[in-house]
Amino acid sequence: MAGACASRPVMATTATTSPRVNLDSAAAERAASGSAARKKTPRSSHAEWEPAKNRKDPVKVLEGQAENRVPELVPIRYGRMLVSPFSFFRGGAAIMAMDLAQTPDSGFPVQACGDAHLSNFGVFAAPDRRLVLDVNDFDETLPAPWEWDVKRLAASFEIAGRDRDFTPKQTRRAVLTSVRSYREAMLGFASMPNLEVWYSRLDVDALLTDLATVADRKQMKSVEKNVAKAHKKNSLKAFDRLVHMVDGEPRIISDPPLLVPARELVPDDRRHELEDRIQEMLDRYRQSLRGDHRELFDSYRFVDMARKVVGVGSVGTRCWVLLMMGRDGQDPLFMQAKEAEASVLERYVGASEFGNHGERVVEGQWLMQAASDILLGWLPAFGMDNKDRDFYVRQLWDGKRSVDLENLAPKGLAIYGQVCGWALARAHARSGDRIAIAAYLGKGESFDQAIADFSERYADQNELDYAALSDAAKSGRIEVETDLT
Repeated sequence: MAGACASRPVMATTATTSPRVNLDSAAAERAASGSAARKKTPRSSHAEWEPAKNRKDPVKVLEGQAENRVPELVPIRYGRMLVSPFSFFRGGAAIMAMDLAQTPDSGFPVQACGDAHLSNFGVFAAPDRRLVLDVNDFDETLPAPWEWDVKRLAASFEIAGRDRDFTPKQTRRAVLTSVRSYREAMLGFASMPNLEVWYSRLDVDALLTDLATVADRKQMKSVEKNVAKAHKKNSLKAFDRLVHMVDGEPRIISDPPLLVPARELVPDDRRHELEDRIQEMLDRYRQSLRGDHRELFDSYRFVDMARKVVGVGSVGTRCWVLLMMGRDGQDPLFMQAKEAEASVLERYVGASEFGNHGERVVEGQWLMQAASDILLGWLPAFGMDNKDRDFYVRQLWDGKRSVDLENLAPKGLAIYGQVCGWALARAHARSGDRIAIAAYLGKGESFDQAIADFSERYADQNELDYAALSDAAKSGRIEVETDLT
């Protein structure tokens, strides 16, 4: 992977020299458009943040999302969001989308993640079985201004630093590092041939080698331990944790309300109908796979299915885990089918070109990720409640692991910011005009400082919104479940 070696971030907290860009006339025109955009949207303007006078009540935004979710699970979502201002931020993508729509943008859309906070970057196993680090959540993906992802990512570092009680200087350093990394990476991608941009990725082994040059022994030990856990996080691990034997057959363990087998959610007289619906769902999903991947999927048989609570912001959406078995009893495959609703960005940038939101998620993931799950697919499903819903499907555990924020030191947060900034720039470079965006960003730190200022101001707003949700819980306006893990 020449691109990966040439462009991966160097684990350092000081600025690196930006590569010189050799432009032909067509590329020069693209660069000129990026430079010209500074007049319409000065880079310093991105520091601005002030809530709109008619800003919608943030609790009402969350209540609106709850209308389409499983009612008994919504209190769990509120409980998880109320753990801290950072957990609130994780679950508040719809609130920030509303706010970002009021902020300046340079006019260069990309395939945006829509929820690019730092916990939505992480390690997972690529098809070649090497661990890579990349964006790993695409529920809200949609074409949108590239600045929106950058601002959500940077604000997440500001809020995470506060959550860890880092000093303002330490926190701002992490924010600036993430934005500078994005800017310098985009400058690098602007100079690359198209194929090299698409081949670029962050291999964890290479990152560990670079990290060893700047991290102390304690930090390296923590990172290596996390990576080792990722290597072991697979279907066999899930089988050991989530399955027991019933009359000689593997069955998913019941642990309500977080994990509830499908057989417990329908009356006995509707079991056959449920089985028919599941088979229909699997057949539809199968059609979304590439031909050779269908052959792989066909080599497994369906065994059991359960509703599972996942994440923070996703709690209440319908998420199913499916147990499949392959050649024998030691060959399990766990799949996750997750409900896909309209992106939180849709209200502000227009509807998706895809009629199925599961397909929207999958197409966005393929476009933004350097390497995606070979069993990633989508389907429309007709539920037992007689409502049509969209789903996307992937392997449940396939080396997937996020950063351990609770044990991250200030220097570690800055290093992680550098990695996330690079990964986001690469994702944007594949779909947007990387040359124009790079020219707009430039080699100076004007944009970096503006985004850091925005992040501080938005973190203050996030704390106010968190307090509003807390007040709603205290007043009884919302029901909260807090004793679940």
